[in-house]
Amino acid sequence: MADKQIDARGQKCPMPLLMAKRGLRDMAAGAVLELWATDPGSTRDFRSLERLAGHRVESTTLPDGSFRHLITKAAS
Repeated sequence: MADKQIDARGQKCPMPLLMAKRGLRDMAAGAVLELWATDPGSTRDFRSLERLAGHRVESTTLPDGSFRHLITKAAS
């Protein structure tokens, strides 16, 4: 169960990533952000976010070709 949801479908790179960063800003460590996107580059962007910021990211391709990203915020 996500603590916050963001619908970034229809947004092009880098907007899904920026929307996620904004959404994570006021969330507590361990909280989960669920973000939906249609931009195929979002999966690569969120892998980079995981590597650089330490957040845990689980990305899934949905049957309609869109993406669901579950981002667990890292401790500061």
